[in-house]
Amino acid sequence: MYAVIKTGGKQYRVAVGEKLKIEQIPAEVGAEVTLDQVLMVGEGESVKVGAPLVTDAAVKATVLSQGRHDKVTIFKMRRRKHYQKHQGHRQNYTEIRIDGISA
Repeated sequence: MYAVIKTGGKQYRVAVGEKLKIEQIPAEVGAEVTLDQVLMVGEGESVKVGAPLVTDAAVKATVLSQGRHDKVTIFKMRRRKHYQKHQGHRQNYTEIRIDGISA
């Protein structure tokens, strides 16, 4: 069984037992969270597609860690104009493990 969920402005295809890094959510490590924005649920040949969300569907997950991704370096330059700009960014994330899908 799998589901397509929406969190942090992104969509993820998840199945039970998977680990994934999503945009940061305010939850403690070890806490159980419920992701209720389920766009699609599928099992074998049967697929339920929401309009836009599947009613009474939820995904249970456990928070494994909070962290920050690797640094992304931004470098801007205009040739012959003596303009150079260096900038870096590290995005926060929450790592979760999918425990169950209910539809």
